[in-house]
Amino acid sequence: MHTKSVAQLVKGLRERQFSSVEVTRAYLDRIDALDSQYNSFITVDEAAALAAAGGADERLASGTANALTGIPIAHKDIFCTDGVRTSCGSRMLDNFVPPYDATVIQRFKSAGAVLLGKTNMDEFAMGSSNESSFYGPARNPWNTDLVPGGSSGGSAAAVAGLLAPAATGTDTGGSIRQPAAFCGITGLKPTYGRVSRLGIVAFASSLDQAGPMAHSAEDCAFLLNTMAGHDPLDSTSSTTATEDYCATLGDSLEGLRIGLPTEYFGEGLDAATGGCINNALKELEAQGATLVEMSLPHSALTIPTYYIIAPAEASTNLARFDGVRYGYRCENPVDLHDLYSRTRQEGFGEEVKRRILVGTYALSAGYYDAYYKKAQQIRRLITQDFMHCFEQVDVIAGPTTPGPAFALGAKSNDPISMYLEDVYTLAVNLAGLPGMSLPAGFVEGKPVGLQLIGRHFSEARLLNVAHRFQQATDWHLRTPDSAKGGTL
Repeated sequence: MHTKSVAQLVKGLRERQFSSVEVTRAYLDRIDALDSQYNSFITVDEAAALAAAGGADERLASGTANALTGIPIAHKDIFCTDGVRTSCGSRMLDNFVPPYDATVIQRFKSAGAVLLGKTNMDEFAMGSSNESSFYGPARNPWNTDLVPGGSSGGSAAAVAGLLAPAATGTDTGGSIRQPAAFCGITGLKPTYGRVSRLGIVAFASSLDQAGPMAHSAEDCAFLLNTMAGHDPLDSTSSTTATEDYCATLGDSLEGLRIGLPTEYFGEGLDAATGGCINNALKELEAQGATLVEMSLPHSALTIPTYYIIAPAEASTNLARFDGVRYGYRCENPVDLHDLYSRTRQEGFGEEVKRRILVGTYALSAGYYDAYYKKAQQIRRLITQDFMHCFEQVDVIAGPTTPGPAFALGAKSNDPISMYLEDVYTLAVNLAGLPGMSLPAGFVEGKPVGLQLIGRHFSEARLLNVAHRFQQATDWHLRTPDSAKGGTL
């Protein structure tokens, strides 16, 4: 059961080969048996999941089911869930139970999907390794001594470990694509505004975007069909019409122009990782695509630009966590200042504090023009680089990360080294473009991800390219040895 793709589960449920209760029970048993080694889930409500599965079976029997009716899905613990704890991986929200569902959660519920549980993540989505979580790090199913990536590391580990057929994540600077690469699964970061942000605990409001994580592009297309669309309650939600993302998966790649930025294949890229990417590109070329060398000249400015803008927005968004309204509150404050300072000191972890301080500094009087305003100007130049390239190519390709997953603790005391893990992903968020990572090989037993970047609202094209690649390769079908135990 647990080895089936979302597409196979959809087909099996329609044909009554098994029930949603049986599928959900199988995954719950696997979580109970195996998640102690991955730490991929923060909250699992078995009774609610089985009740939802029972309701899905009734819809399936009555003929009123949608495509995802009865499919168990894990959700990153950044999405508000009515009546279910939403911690955002932080002590600050350890006791927070939202009174409403995020729009993404509402849409999955309306489709009849089953909420399997809430997954581990870097605190407030700030991190590239899942090591900043208040609940301890999630672990990579390919080697539990390695990080799963972040911040959606719990979602990636749950899918890779076959504890869920698919999951949701959020991507502010690579937080879907990087863990997807590290864990050998497929992850899609849609165009900014393609998926509603309502009910997602905000990190950086101009960068955050939710997306699907699964084994294959086809499975991601199923999820995106439910997730995408305009939300009148989200002012940043796009009114651009959505597509049936499954409809064009099999389209030919003949004549496709794939851009290869020289900046993504030079110094800093692990040689073995680069070899896997080049082999993947040869496969796309064999299917009729043309490879075109190009340049993104402002790539070197991506990291400093991102680490001004994102912390600045974070410092503003996280100002609401003060011990007054909801969330963690320090004990016995002597006055209002003590309440604020001790609540934030005790409730936030080190990485969150670091980014709040950097962001507050960048927005402070005398430094706003020198840092934040300048970063926004460079952001425009980065976006223009992409727009110029898309006049010559249809899709941009390259590595998702500079190398495969690293060991737990290897970079936790070196923030700059950790930030460099996102060197190939950050620009996509700054420009608001869609991007995805798909499995493209292994280096010493560790997965490698190929990144695809498209024009705004070209998710269908990216999924098409990824699907055709996956029809010709089996990297996305491989599973870690640690996932082979548990309930069959």
